[in-house]
Amino acid sequence: MSLIHWSLILWITMMLFIHNLDNVEGRYHYHKGQKKNSPAPNPPAESPTPPEDPPSPPSNSPSVPSDPYPNDPPGDSPSGCIFDVRSFGAVGDGSADDTDAFVAAWKEACAVESGVVLVPEDYCFKITSTIFTGPCKPGLVFQVDGTLMAPDGPECWPKEDSHSQWLVFYRLDQMTLTGKGTIEGNGEQWWDLPCKPHRGPDGKTVSGPCDSPTMIRFFMSSNLVLSGVKIQNSPMFHVKFDGCQGVLIDKLSISSPKLSPNTDGIHLGNTRGVGIYNSMISNGDDCISIGPGCSDVDIEGVTCAPTHGISIGSLGVHNSQACVSNLTVRNTIIKESDNGLRIKTWQGGTGSVTGLRFENIQMENVRNCIIIDQYYCMSKECLNQTSAVHVNDVTYRNIKGTYDVRTPPIHFACSDTVACTNITLSEIELLPYEGELLDDPFCWNAYGTQETMTIPPLDCLREGEPDTVVELSAYDCRS
Repeated sequence: MSLIHWSLILWITMMLFIHNLDNVEGRYHYHKGQKKNSPAPNPPAESPTPPEDPPSPPSNSPSVPSDPYPNDPPGDSPSGCIFDVRSFGAVGDGSADDTDAFVAAWKEACAVESGVVLVPEDYCFKITSTIFTGPCKPGLVFQVDGTLMAPDGPECWPKEDSHSQWLVFYRLDQMTLTGKGTIEGNGEQWWDLPCKPHRGPDGKTVSGPCDSPTMIRFFMSSNLVLSGVKIQNSPMFHVKFDGCQGVLIDKLSISSPKLSPNTDGIHLGNTRGVGIYNSMISNGDDCISIGPGCSDVDIEGVTCAPTHGISIGSLGVHNSQACVSNLTVRNTIIKESDNGLRIKTWQGGTGSVTGLRFENIQMENVRNCIIIDQYYCMSKECLNQTSAVHVNDVTYRNIKGTYDVRTPPIHFACSDTVACTNITLSEIELLPYEGELLDDPFCWNAYGTQETMTIPPLDCLREGEPDTVVELSAYDCRS
């Protein structure tokens, strides 16, 4: 072999050796438990000011892997550390209270960039109601590969803990909740409290304490990712976002029984810049619910089966102002559900719902496939009121499938004084799942356009502009 050939081999070997040294020095850092925990940074006295322009949700769902660092050798993270909760004393036998270990691991991970709180597989960790507080260094990952479990019902819930929430993530930026494991809410005993509607005689509520915890709550946070994990059997709402901005939800699984009360899958309130993609939701209430103060929400590739459908509202309760704008739902399946695409508002509210697009939705055995209800009321004692949330600029396009014939598949019940305006219908084909065609869709004070013939025929939608009793511009949220 020539001297040049040997020299080339020696040179390549030296380069690989130096490169590996750089990798080891810069990346391989696995955290073991420490006796002392770094103190968590104190949250600011004032609420953080979110960026003025929220990130636009992606048009195509990104790939969000279960492993936040899929190209690294096991135990590596690029610039931070992995904080295995077992290193902080967590037992993981499903019986011991591991709350303190989780809090300690969170504090350590919060203090470093790209820190990972690891909930390892093959273990079941029980923790009580906990607030995981920021601000933290960017890139924090809460990775659930095992099982994370709530206490088993009200009797096991510590008396000093909040009964309104279980896991809270507060004042965070650039945080990810991911993994291949399960977050278990143990909600069955909460569903059976005597105060729940289905427990009383004739479906009436029995008096008594009724607070039930939301399972996972993100509060006053931004640039969040929620992906991969299986979330099940929440006592009440499964996942709730309050006052957040820049949220990506992808490849999520949410499940609870069909008759579990108030177990909304994903609820948004005062939150903007949201993408919800490629997720499976089955539960006893709304699949996805959009509350007041939400805008720029993109939903695609979601299957709701069974649920109460995708709901905007309820809005305007107690004569409040409610503003929802720029919502798109596409390429979604709704099966065996009480409602399909629903807008529900209370009489007496103000504000507007505007810029809604529902496209390419497949229905299967759904009651109230398309419904606007501006007379929403939780009792029979609601009085007629003049004011209402203005519903405007709503498009339903390529909505097809089957409906439950107990109610008409299309129902537009709009306010007497604040009409629904600019409703567009195109390629609506809804046939009975069983029984005879129910061809009497309902409209009241609803104005818009049919671009194509609708099945069943819709003759009650009015053309043009309404002669309203009030000036509609007064309900514009931008004014």
